[in-house]
Amino acid sequence: MLRLAVRVRRADAELVLAELLELAPNGVEEVDLGETVEYAVYGPPGELPALPDLRAAAGAALVDVSTEEIADDWTERWRAFHQPLVLGDAITVRPPWEPARGTSIDLVIDPGQAFGTGAHATTRLCLELLLQLAPGGPFLDLGCGSGVLAIAAAKLGWDPVIAVDNDPAGIEATRANATVNGVALEVTRLDLRSDTLPAADTVAANLLGPLLRTWAQGLGAMEWPQRVIASGLLVSEADRIAEDFAAIGLKKIVRRADREWAALVLERSP
Repeated sequence: MLRLAVRVRRADAELVLAELLELAPNGVEEVDLGETVEYAVYGPPGELPALPDLRAAAGAALVDVSTEEIADDWTERWRAFHQPLVLGDAITVRPPWEPARGTSIDLVIDPGQAFGTGAHATTRLCLELLLQLAPGGPFLDLGCGSGVLAIAAAKLGWDPVIAVDNDPAGIEATRANATVNGVALEVTRLDLRSDTLPAADTVAANLLGPLLRTWAQGLGAMEWPQRVIASGLLVSEADRIAEDFAAIGLKKIVRRADREWAALVLERSP
């Protein structure tokens, strides 16, 4: 296993991250180093992005590119990386090896090899916004990953809850995590760009900015929901994406940011 890291100037981090996510769509590890930010991906040598691609993506913002072989204690280091997410006394999202924290809702999420436990800023923003909303009616987790948002929605009181993803690993992980947490979900593989989505009153769409724009511009046919929680977008993309949703009648009512990431709540006017 190798770790391939790119360090870039913080001032250019948003733009570089957007380019890196095109090369590594499963996500990157982010390390704050003060004036610079380090983004890292893990994998066997043949599965990592090529160095020329990384250098091109980082451009003039590049500070350093490094590759290191992961030590034999990688399993323990990997476990240490996945820390619980605790939102006040409301909700905990934790890996199976961490103890419960005594919050009202306790979610146990196995990060597996391709997903986290919900601690990334984009998922955390979605959960914070979910906690502010009145639950009820059908809920759709669009791009469910490991199922964190769908499972949280079911625990909070939305019903039925549907989880969809185009990645078979995501479907498998969501089903397994739903079973562990004792919730009933409808889990289906689906391609946003070509398939019709299930109807739902509330949709959580933790996707990358370009895919959110594609959906908002109508290429993913569906009956438009009453409310969308849109996350996975960079702060620099938020206003443009809000405008795309406004064009189909979903107005921004809440915007929240965490460093370079942003999340929106958009609602249809009565």
